[in-house]
Amino acid sequence: MKKQLLIFLIALSTNLNAQTKTTGNVVEYFGKEKIVTTAEGSVLHQFSEGYFLPADKKSGTLFNGQDPIAWQYAVGKFANPNKQKTDWQPIKVDSVGVFSGKNLRSAFLFTEYNSPKEEIVLLETTGGTRTYINGMPHEGDHYDFGYTLIPFKLRKGTNEFIYTKGRFGRVKSKIITLSKNIQFTKRDMTLPDVINGEKDEKWASVRVINATEKDLKNLVITAKLSSGETASYATDAIMPLFVRKVKFKIPAAKNDFSGELKVELTLTDKSGKVLDKTEFPIQQRSATVHHERTFLSKVDNSVQYYSIAPALGTGPKALVLSVHGASVEARNQSRAYKQKDWVTIVAATNRRPFGFNWEDWGRIDALEVLEEAKKVFQTIPDQTYLTGHSMGGHGTWFLGTTYPGKFAAIAPCASYPDISTYGFDKGDEMHDMFKAYEPIKRSANSGRVKSIVQNLKQAGVYILHGDADSTVPISQVREMRQILGTFHPNFCYYEYPGGEHWYGDHSVDWFPIFEFFKRQTIPANKNVKEIDFHTATPAVSATDYWVKLQQQILPFDFSNITAKIDKEVITIKTKNVSIMELDLASLEINKEITITIDDQTLKTPSDKKAILALKDGKWSVINEINTAQKYAERQGGFKFAFNTNVVFVYATGGSAQEREWYQNRARFDAETFYYRGNGSIDIITDKEFSLEKYKDRNVIIYGNASNNSAWKLLLKNSPIQIDNQQVKIDTKTLKGDDLAAYFVVPRTDSKIAMVGVVAGTSEKGMKATWANNYISGITGFPDVMIFKANLLLNGLPDMKVTGFFDNDWSAKTLEFYN
Repeated sequence: MKKQLLIFLIALSTNLNAQTKTTGNVVEYFGKEKIVTTAEGSVLHQFSEGYFLPADKKSGTLFNGQDPIAWQYAVGKFANPNKQKTDWQPIKVDSVGVFSGKNLRSAFLFTEYNSPKEEIVLLETTGGTRTYINGMPHEGDHYDFGYTLIPFKLRKGTNEFIYTKGRFGRVKSKIITLSKNIQFTKRDMTLPDVINGEKDEKWASVRVINATEKDLKNLVITAKLSSGETASYATDAIMPLFVRKVKFKIPAAKNDFSGELKVELTLTDKSGKVLDKTEFPIQQRSATVHHERTFLSKVDNSVQYYSIAPALGTGPKALVLSVHGASVEARNQSRAYKQKDWVTIVAATNRRPFGFNWEDWGRIDALEVLEEAKKVFQTIPDQTYLTGHSMGGHGTWFLGTTYPGKFAAIAPCASYPDISTYGFDKGDEMHDMFKAYEPIKRSANSGRVKSIVQNLKQAGVYILHGDADSTVPISQVREMRQILGTFHPNFCYYEYPGGEHWYGDHSVDWFPIFEFFKRQTIPANKNVKEIDFHTATPAVSATDYWVKLQQQILPFDFSNITAKIDKEVITIKTKNVSIMELDLASLEINKEITITIDDQTLKTPSDKKAILALKDGKWSVINEINTAQKYAERQGGFKFAFNTNVVFVYATGGSAQEREWYQNRARFDAETFYYRGNGSIDIITDKEFSLEKYKDRNVIIYGNASNNSAWKLLLKNSPIQIDNQQVKIDTKTLKGDDLAAYFVVPRTDSKIAMVGVVAGTSEKGMKATWANNYISGITGFPDVMIFKANLLLNGLPDMKVTGFFDNDWSAKTLEFYN
């Protein structure tokens, strides 16, 4: 066994070439057998030599769309460093087969493989933010998770691979010949625990490799427990050359048991033919101990999990939502807490251990888990609390300030308030000189915690931080202590003597925090007499107890509503508010109410909601929200198109190159959303799309009016029109073959759904849409960004249009640049 393991390790670091002959799971190399296999097949080639190209180390936090390699591919200037003298420098792997070094943290790595034939294979890579395969972008593995698998077709002859900016300065890559073209991979499953006594089937997910050039549809996954129970589920479709994480169901167990079960998983097609089988362990537990549960996310109908430290004893209990730090799994977060007799502690995932910094889709995950846990555990509504550590400390500040009224108290531990000003990269000061940056910066305002901290006035705050923390400087929370001291009547602050960033489980499971929580409850609306609500957008944060912001004057600029009740008189002052709503019935005043708003007086009944609208400087009471305009449930911001039941629709018209690019562009976004957010996106062709079949779903269009047939169904009335020659914005026209666009508009056949567009004019513009930095926490994307391909090289000087549509979704407020 030891000899085999040694041979295996040697083989992994060996450069297998065209003299390699593959037979099953054994590779014959120079006449000697060496075991070089993976779970998915046999290693055809492991890269050991290449070139690296140092890159500019500057990269913004809110805007980081530059990439010189993407630019070279877009404009046709990429030169293979093996065939032409360039600035690339040679590099070889180290003794364990890894390209490594500090230089790789801000560099590009090039490798190539000369294939004797065309065939579909799998690229397995660790390290690198993204990977180009023959000029096509794919997701990388910058967190070294070890489960990035990319099916692709090898060309006969030279194949080029470029890996971008490895987070940890190391890259390892190999080509795998698959044992089956359709198969399970057990890397990165999402599994629940089987819970004693619970009769419902549980959601789970597993990745299926489709290494064919056809869609896989009508697949069925059957799970069989070692105790005999089975459950079958008709699972998700998988696009060509893609690895999708698909749903299945785990059956309930008939008998109580504590320990490990085996699950046999079978994949069959519509005829019942078995395509693959696998086996894995799962835990069966009592609901009274730490355990994991799953649910379906409303973002993409994917399976997500959360972890629980359940309260001891029976009866209604309080609820604490705990949000984890960077690289921490939710299951480990919950197990840092001892079980308590009065409160259930629930740890959300942020969609991944790194995820989205608890902003964007991490924020949505926290809210989904909060609601799911309330439903499952029937907790006491007004005893809901929030805490977290490190990145989760930031999440605590962010979620607590963003959602006043959801939490009776918050407790950030080892925290920083605002990620854009934390760490060595202090944000995007280098971009401030460009006017085009202002809408980008503004679109990320919802993460500016210090600008909305007044929202915490009704909630208790406990701050815990080690005074020797070298990861998050103590200055971060001392500043927050000073800010809270100017207005907050109910906060505690403690510096743990000698405490580093983590000093044991009591870094989060801190007895005084839970004693502080016990004394706090969420007040009923009728008991909240004063509100000072701050928000950057109602798309993220619309409500503060009985006040709701429906529409802003200036999108994504900070809004403020102060409101005070004195008997039956409500006095309101507003800033950047055009429509707001008051839940008057919940105040239980039972008399006609007088509203004084910005020194204007209105009268309204007290038994229903009052909708107040500002027009031409005058406030009035209106009957209903016009959902064709921007309102709380449907605002701008390009990233928000990915938030709700989203489906990707790619072009099948145009040239072969257009068809290949846009198909891969949709695939690339899905790969990235999977990797960063444990996602599972439906991806279809434009020919498959129909308004009725995908009713009320958010749609991302890949392609333009010339090549995507879904354009005329969804975007015929859009103020922005794009074809292969030009971009038209109302009466203005931008001409050129190198224009790219991201923008979002409402679905006119829906009151809630949105359409996001990723499109370009001709080849250069199409390839200029390379960057998918919108699938990233905290980056800024306004309603519209239109730019030339040279932006990939030069940055914001080549931005042509940015900004936000007006509240009626017209383009008159967009900013144009020379």
